[in-house]
Amino acid sequence: MEYLFDKQVEPGELIEVADGVLWLTMPLPFELDHINLYLIRGEGGWVVIDTGIGTSTTKALWERIFKQIDGPIVGVIVTHLHPDHVGLAGWIADTYKVPFYMSQTEYFTARAFSAGRNGATNERDVQYYQRAGLDGSMIAALTSGEGNGYSSVVSPLPISYTRLKHGMTLALGDNEWQIIIGRGHSPEHACLYNAQKNILISGDHILPIITPNIGAYSTEPDANTLGDYLSTLPQFKSLPKDTTVLPAHKLPFIGLHERVDALIAHHHEHLKALLKACEQPQTVVELLPVMFKRKLSSRNMVFAVAECLSHLNYLLNQEVISRTLDSKGVYTFRACEEKKLAC
Repeated sequence: MEYLFDKQVEPGELIEVADGVLWLTMPLPFELDHINLYLIRGEGGWVVIDTGIGTSTTKALWERIFKQIDGPIVGVIVTHLHPDHVGLAGWIADTYKVPFYMSQTEYFTARAFSAGRNGATNERDVQYYQRAGLDGSMIAALTSGEGNGYSSVVSPLPISYTRLKHGMTLALGDNEWQIIIGRGHSPEHACLYNAQKNILISGDHILPIITPNIGAYSTEPDANTLGDYLSTLPQFKSLPKDTTVLPAHKLPFIGLHERVDALIAHHHEHLKALLKACEQPQTVVELLPVMFKRKLSSRNMVFAVAECLSHLNYLLNQEVISRTLDSKGVYTFRACEEKKLAC
């Protein structure tokens, strides 16, 4: 893989990565401390691609950016619903009174998350972690939060939107961008490809160096999200090998086909390791060290449990492991005899 730059662009600054395509970053208050965002020249101004998390710091940086560009904002596109991507989308779209683009599943899921529990209990969240085998103190730490964390970092979404669909062409100024939908990291993640510039804006679906989180969360604990991810990665190899990839994290790069192959291989290595470990009955918690060698914080535990479970759900769907619920309400996974994983 070839990286196009030696370092990240500084927050509040812009780099032109191609004619009419600008790269910027916003800080994140997490272990992954930045997100890449992009501006595409559209008809009469600029279209925002993802927005950063909804904080006063990010908003102030956007206001600096708005003063640097040579035209108004004429549209907002969001690749998917995660807060670091959609956080200020509503604020920007409604401030400039411009079209707001998102895929249907992402848009309505984001609206649902913004509404919070609406009186529902956290019992299903508790059960989700109990079945994974976490102890009571960790479960309490992960489920006892009050309020709506999502809406605290995501500005209200516009009450209408323009739907992004797989295969559709979006005309932005003099250029056409093809929408390619990927699944797994989020339900209906939109990537954008421009054949004239040979550029793919990949969001979180394809990242260099790091792998996107593919999780089965308490909202849909039996989901085969890894199956969704692995089935929507190969389509990107139909794009040219020398496509410039603009990811949401880390540096822009060339080497799309190699990265797709590496991501697929990465997950199959995890699947093989989990299948081997399940030759003896194992809980999700007991299997975490198979996938994660570092010590997990409580925040990382959320993602780790979901990622491990997504791989186990994949193996269950392949019918190479079985799952039983023991007397304590904990799932135990075990490899099926004489069953092999199809790779």
